[in-house]
Amino acid sequence: MNWLQIGINNLSIPAIFVIGVATVIAFYFGRTMKFIRLPLIIGYMLFGIILGPSFLNIVNSTLQESLGFITEIALGFVALSIGLELKFSALKRQGMGIVYIILLESFGAFILVFLAIYFLTNNLALALIFGAVAPASAPAGTVAVIQEYKAKGSLTKALYAVVGFDDGLGIIIFGFAAAFARSILFHQTGGTSNAWLSISQPIKEIIFSFILGGGIGIIFCILARKLKNPTDVFILTFGFVLGIIGLCKILHLSLILTNMIVGILVINTQPAPLIRKIHERLSEIMPLLFILFFTLAGTSLHINLLPSLGLIGIVYILARSAGLVGGARLGAILGKSEEKIKKYLGLGILSQAGVAIGLALIVKHEFKGLGKVVEVVNGINVTSGDKIGAAVITTVTATCIFFEIIGPILTKIGLTKAGEIRKT
Repeated sequence: MNWLQIGINNLSIPAIFVIGVATVIAFYFGRTMKFIRLPLIIGYMLFGIILGPSFLNIVNSTLQESLGFITEIALGFVALSIGLELKFSALKRQGMGIVYIILLESFGAFILVFLAIYFLTNNLALALIFGAVAPASAPAGTVAVIQEYKAKGSLTKALYAVVGFDDGLGIIIFGFAAAFARSILFHQTGGTSNAWLSISQPIKEIIFSFILGGGIGIIFCILARKLKNPTDVFILTFGFVLGIIGLCKILHLSLILTNMIVGILVINTQPAPLIRKIHERLSEIMPLLFILFFTLAGTSLHINLLPSLGLIGIVYILARSAGLVGGARLGAILGKSEEKIKKYLGLGILSQAGVAIGLALIVKHEFKGLGKVVEVVNGINVTSGDKIGAAVITTVTATCIFFEIIGPILTKIGLTKAGEIRKT
């Protein structure tokens, strides 16, 4: 077997050994969080930070990239789990509140961050990009807390719906805002940009993710209904999730939306015994996937970036938090949702990680060389687009450290205050 190797103090250690040892230690690291009443995943992330470049550098950037498939598998199952909680009859009982919440928390984050960064920098293109990245959330943290504490109730259902659908809306918002920002930069140099192409790409991604998820979901339902053994159903589920992830990578579609659509189709069309079989096996594998996912997420959090956060980072954190929490509350009020949803839903949607960093990387890549030259460094022209890319990737990566740690903690607090987590 061609083992992936990493070098530690001139020793050649198989990565599979590192993963095995890290899983065991992270498991116990997570359990220590119970003594201070924090979610297990905080412990996993803290151990990941110790393993990563910030401290021991055992899991370096090369190894992180090689193990990226673990993160994708975990996200695929998280998305499927979200879909399996979105039963239309239950959502219908919550009325239009969910729709209002999703719209207003996403646009609330976009508008407040855009305005705050614009007033701070007077840079329209930069403000648009920061605003566009703000709505992106990280559903894994919220789902992990819900499953760890076995939360149940209307707030829990609402959280599943919001973190499931707001990423799709966030991608569309990003597509429009990025197109306008590119047009501004092209205008600075007297050029023209194809704004429609920039806008149409995220829309196509959402539409085709829904179509692919629906088609594969139908096939899965036909095959799964013929299986009696829960283990056989799980094997089929595992294979389908991995296959969907692969197809999404090939077709450049959203693996979160596609897997979520499969789950939605299953929960709304299939008999209760089949759904119970899937839930039983997922509840057994999800804790392991959370250990792997959040430990790896921790290795990618560069603590040394925090000192470089600066005023823009602080303003981004405050404006994004206010936009999400305030937008969710306003949406719940307009939709006449329950009082506990009005008060606490905003606390459960602050986590931000992979999607936001991915969008920031897109900005860094696609805005490279755009706009007017603002300075020359070592004989190389640095454009306004280069400046935007550098500012966004640095700030978003640093602020994600804050949101990834504080997000799950606030989710637990919100669910506890809503009475949907049993006090132990």
